[in-house]
Amino acid sequence: MADSKREIERKFEFAPGKAGKPGKDAKPRKGAKAGKRAKSGADPARVPDLTGTAGIAETRDRGTVLLDAVYYDTTDHRLAAGGVTLRRRTGGEDAGWHLKLPVSPGVRDEVHAPLTDPEGGSDAVPGALAALVRSRTRRQPLEPQVRLVTSRDVVHLLDAEGQLLAELATDAVLAERGTATAEWTEVEVELADGTDPALLDAVEKTFGEAGLKVSDAPSKLARALADTGAAPPAPPGTEPADGSAGAHVLAYLRAQRDTLVAQDPAVRRDLPDSVHQMRVATRRLRSAFKSYGKVLDREVTDPLGEQLRRLAAELGVDRDQEVLARRLRSRLDELPADLRLGPVTDRLRTWDTERRRASRDQAFAALDSAWYAGLLDTLDAVLADPPLLKAAARPAESVLPEGILHDDERLAGRVEHALAMEPGKDRDVALHGARKAAKRARYAADAARAALGKPAKRMSKAAQSVQTLLGEHQDSVVSREALRAIAAQAAGASEASFTWGLLYAREEAYAERLERELPDVWAEARDPKLRSALK
Repeated sequence: MADSKREIERKFEFAPGKAGKPGKDAKPRKGAKAGKRAKSGADPARVPDLTGTAGIAETRDRGTVLLDAVYYDTTDHRLAAGGVTLRRRTGGEDAGWHLKLPVSPGVRDEVHAPLTDPEGGSDAVPGALAALVRSRTRRQPLEPQVRLVTSRDVVHLLDAEGQLLAELATDAVLAERGTATAEWTEVEVELADGTDPALLDAVEKTFGEAGLKVSDAPSKLARALADTGAAPPAPPGTEPADGSAGAHVLAYLRAQRDTLVAQDPAVRRDLPDSVHQMRVATRRLRSAFKSYGKVLDREVTDPLGEQLRRLAAELGVDRDQEVLARRLRSRLDELPADLRLGPVTDRLRTWDTERRRASRDQAFAALDSAWYAGLLDTLDAVLADPPLLKAAARPAESVLPEGILHDDERLAGRVEHALAMEPGKDRDVALHGARKAAKRARYAADAARAALGKPAKRMSKAAQSVQTLLGEHQDSVVSREALRAIAAQAAGASEASFTWGLLYAREEAYAERLERELPDVWAEARDPKLRSALK
């Protein structure tokens, strides 16, 4: 069973000419090449004493440990290209499999698994970890790529109460990749849980005065690959000129693709908001393909957009149910106790459990499917060799506004159509369609913000105001459908259905209020100045 922790650290290296004298040789484990040992490139004594730095009251030497790690990746280094590392390490207190997933600069989530996988043996990548990198590896096998033997001198940094603030490690590293080798020394400071990250800034200042600078390499693996001459990732296909419409649209699309890939392991780990973020990335990709059809050929992108729509739908079942159940619980909690008749809390819990039983399995099945891997491969291929049209070569300022304004007019048509209808189910459907159009108009403006600046930002904000109101309206429609079904279940079990009817009436009144507010919100969003700024 894999577990995880948040790792916040900073790596340092000695500036040229600042390294100390060599230290003692570290003895490699059996199997290391003759004459190849991890050697200290700098005496740990040359690392500055951090006592008195940002609350560090004491430093405690914890000795030296020998770490032997084999890093796994695809042959084209897909994990390394994404800043992900997967290793099997022996030695030290945390021997085992370690998967490190980037969160932000200097921050990674480290997922652990035991050295031996019951299903595959000691050298097989544990299935739980392989699944977490599947959005990157696709159908490619994970194989040993680099071996790192590290002699680590460990010092604990303690506060005045003797509590651990951080661990200071001076690492003498020997990297082996085939017949190529490399050696270096680095210093790593990793925060203990709960320590203020500002400590790292203070350490960096102290180290800088002593000739230690922040390492250029984001990880040991990245440096090992570079220093042993590993081929860099293949460059993308033909790139449009900077400042062109094609360059801006492709940059936006690649950012959404990266979010999609990065959120995959978060969804598998059931991290908060991960399904939502992954669905938003799929929607932004689809919207950009449609909004900027004069930049990218829709004959190529439309089939991909349909696959993205399917992915969003597969992921959405569990998320939509989660959001709906949370809304109904909140509405129920708002009622005075004397209006909550019968076992309403238990009834809501039973209804939610029954509906969510299979939804998470459905999401996982989609992420493990061949069509999903194919979708990601196709998306990569389209972005590597994009089907650019003539307009892609033109300046972004002359092309992108047209896409925004087109989607804005599409939104206007749908809102005005809905407002002209009588209240009822047909109008609810029309308002839901307007909500989708508002979302697309917002995404079109977001995609152009880097090129167009404030005019695009203001258009996005205007569309978002309409989307938010219509989203609340649609949530009310869906809630009423659910309340009707729950009331029927309650009646079938001879339970009082009064409370469910009361909640239904409240949701109905709320939706009517939103419909009354819509004309004013829409009038503000249609300010002509917003559009003229784009022309």
